[in-house]
Amino acid sequence: MKMIWKGAISFGLINIPVRLYPTVREKTVAFHQLHDKDGGRIFYTRVCSLCGEEVPYDHIVRGFEYEKGRYVSLGEDDLMAVRARASRTIDLVQFVDLTAVDPVFFQKPYYLEPDELGLKPYQLLRQAMEAAGKVAVGKLALHAKEHLVTLRPYQGMLILETMYWPDEIREAAFPVLDADPAVRPQELEMAVSLVDQLSAEWYPEEFRDDYREALLALIEEKVAGLPVEAPAEEPAPAGGRPGEVLDFLSALQASVEAAKKRAAGES
Repeated sequence: MKMIWKGAISFGLINIPVRLYPTVREKTVAFHQLHDKDGGRIFYTRVCSLCGEEVPYDHIVRGFEYEKGRYVSLGEDDLMAVRARASRTIDLVQFVDLTAVDPVFFQKPYYLEPDELGLKPYQLLRQAMEAAGKVAVGKLALHAKEHLVTLRPYQGMLILETMYWPDEIREAAFPVLDADPAVRPQELEMAVSLVDQLSAEWYPEEFRDDYREALLALIEEKVAGLPVEAPAEEPAPAGGRPGEVLDFLSALQASVEAAKKRAAGES
């Protein structure tokens, strides 16, 4: 696992040296773009809009458009001046209940490994947060950007999660939600019954990326020169096709019955 940052957790007068590692290894199927006529690879070139010449990387600088068509350029020295102001610490500001932080703020998790000399205060911090039922909120400069972060106990260690800033979260303004759909008590009772029927313990290992596995299988078939047939269209579920208006209560009742039969078959 490759370390991506080294610094310290700082709160009060305490500094705990730590190293940061990525928690997630996303698994996606990557494609290249090809010319459909001859299968040649398509490449993109960096061309200057003024002189029309292709520009190598060492002659490219960052530019900020402060007015339409007008830019101020920023070189590495300019960016280093900003980075120099950022400390190599995770500055913890406060401790809050995990339920107080809306999941919409969470962005990306990272493992925090303590330095050998910082192991005791690291574990002391983790155990104190577990005992208090709290997570820590702080700031971290990472990848040329300051992040809002949380630290929380996870499987005997601390995990850091970068977060979106409040002004990065778009307002949920959807006029359709202002209308009253007049939910009947019987409909709510059936919906709660359906939720109860589908409730279970959370075992993440039971979930698989079926689409990615099917896509990789299809690619193997194509490489082997096997014929590929489109699967037959599956029948619409009890709730109907997306966008189709049905008797909602009947759909709920059918869903509850289907859930009961599935649960009886699994027991």
